[in-house]
Parts: sequence; C-alpha cells; structure tokens
Amino acid sequence: MDTDDLILISFGNHLKKLREEKSLSQEELAHRASLDRTYISGVENGRRNISLKALNSVAKAMEINLAELFEDIKYDKTRS
Repeated sequence: MDTDDLILISFGNHLKKLREEKSLSQEELAHRASLDRTYISGVENGRRNISLKALNSVAKAMEINLAELFEDIKYDKTRS
C-alpha cells in the first residue's frame, strides 16, 4: 500500500470519528454538506480523494474549523 492510499485511509478514519462524535449519520452529513451519502462513505473508507470544495462543505456542515479535519492524521513521510 502506498503513501497516497494510507493518507486517504487515515483521513477517512478521522472524518468518521469526527462525524460520530457529532452524532451524525453519513446521510445527515451528506445532506448538510450537499453531497451524496455514497461520496461520504467512499471518503470514510479511503476509496475517494475528497476535493477542497467538499472539504469546506463538510467542515461547515459539521460546524468545525477546516483545520480540524486534518488533526490526528497519521502520515509516514518516509514511506513511498
């Protein structure tokens, strides 16, 4: 597994944790962010590379700062 895959998985896990802390379903988050539930699912499962516009929409929908989406992301810069 390459670094790009690992960062997507780590981000997805973090997004899921934040969403669950807010007691939001994927469906509710998707609705609030004007995204499809399958898009949210794909991001959380590390299968989708979320766009900057979608990141901004998700942060607003969760009522958090955009930077909070990147806290606690595990990234090993020595792997390629």
